Amino acid sequence: MQNPTHIIKKPLLTEKGTFASSEFNRHCFLVDRLARKDAIKAAVEELYGVRVIDVATQNRKGKRKRTRFGWVVESTTKKATVKIHPEDTIELL
Repeated sequence: MQNPTHIIKKPLLTEKGTFASSEFNRHCFLVDRLARKDAIKAAVEELYGVRVIDVATQNRKGKRKRTRFGWVVESTTKKATVKIHPEDTIELL
């Protein structure tokens, strides 16, 4: 198993994610592209000390941007939405 800090890169703090965390107890993280759901679950449980119920992942394709030197392609990333137990909380701010 990899180090949990290599699997979980950073939490994603967006408007939609903040609403989901307060209403539905779901938190979004930017994760390693090769990480599987069971590894993401173990990493979140170890880093934040919470019980994870479910993990959903999305592969986000990198977008093309035009610069004055030509086209640049952003890197492809992976986003994980983690549902935690109702009695547990994660304080990201």
